Amino acid sequence: MTIKKALTIAGSDSGGGAGIQADIKTFQELGVYGMSVITAVTAQNTLGVHGIYPLSVEALNSQIDAVAEDLMPDAVKTGMLWSAEMIQFVAEKTVQHQLKLIVDPVMIAKGGASLLNDDAVTALKEHLLPVSYAVTPNLPEAEVLTGTSIQTLEDRFEAAERLYQLGPKYVVMKGGHGPQDGLITDLLYDGKGFIKATNEHIDTPHTHGTGCTFAAALTAEVAKGYSMKEAFETAETYVHEAIKYPLHLGAGHGPTNHFAYQQNRLKE
Repeated sequence: MTIKKALTIAGSDSGGGAGIQADIKTFQELGVYGMSVITAVTAQNTLGVHGIYPLSVEALNSQIDAVAEDLMPDAVKTGMLWSAEMIQFVAEKTVQHQLKLIVDPVMIAKGGASLLNDDAVTALKEHLLPVSYAVTPNLPEAEVLTGTSIQTLEDRFEAAERLYQLGPKYVVMKGGHGPQDGLITDLLYDGKGFIKATNEHIDTPHTHGTGCTFAAALTAEVAKGYSMKEAFETAETYVHEAIKYPLHLGAGHGPTNHFAYQQNRLKE
């Protein structure tokens, strides 16, 4: 049996709910070997981000090359990339090592702290999305990337089409920021048509790291060789259960439950 490998290129969350920590937990739970390239160290907990300490491009170079030259990942995801320079560099490495890249365009932490420099949005659009396999924005991120206001489901369709034109093979638009009639609707777009996934909206403060976790689940399933449609369906279930069965940790935006998906399957 060949173990599939997934790499996350993202920031470290000292509170363990998002970033590298959430990604590695998700990879493990979904049965792939997880690896990491750290872009920045953050001091954060459920109450917010208290400090961001970016690593150098040289540090990124050493980490990516070390992994790719010995443990070539079957799929890669990005999270917090912080600066335009980092984004351009990751785009170059994606092409150099022919990485299957899923971009989670992390911009704002749950507590409101900015996780992306202003000049980095242009770099995302011009350098990283054109070489990516998929992009997984939430609604606020999609608004920034497309320069449009997203209010209706039709707006989401149009935004997904605009994002697709920037280069990724797939657009996955997360709808958690826009519940309607007690439901959350996520979209998968492949340039030809849309697949909708709808789940109940769970009113809870324990949603820290949901975006990272969703993209990590998607990456794990792609690494295992599943189609994007199949990976999308598993990521939907994984994150929904992670929110539905909270851990009740911290006094603020608590982490999701990365154990829930496997625990529920062990009960079956």
